[in-house]
Amino acid sequence: MDHNSQELLRDLIEPLYRGKFWMQLTGVMLILSGVLTALSIVGLIVAWIPIWAGWVLMQAAGAAGRVFESGDTRDMKFALGRLKTYFTIFGVLILIYLAIAVGGMLFGAIGMMGMMGGSW
Repeated sequence: MDHNSQELLRDLIEPLYRGKFWMQLTGVMLILSGVLTALSIVGLIVAWIPIWAGWVLMQAAGAAGRVFESGDTRDMKFALGRLKTYFTIFGVLILIYLAIAVGGMLFGAIGMMGMMGGSW
């Protein structure tokens, strides 16, 4: 790879490289929250999600650092792929949470109408 390509990669990855500390901190906090969630019986079912998201974010941060130092395109693709996975995980979780919230509101509204005898 020529020098211009490596400089371009460094320029492109620089924002992620500068945010590497925050990505790692968020990753560690997600992993710790997953471990703490796993301590409860009910939490054991979903504890793997923040652990997985934290691990993926840590991988992205490490790859961003490698790209900035070496200019390797494979690491760039890996870092961006890990970020895609991270945001996909949380996008799906948000959709699930929204569906649960809407279902809960509908359930509550139906329950309220039942308690009021269906009269408005």
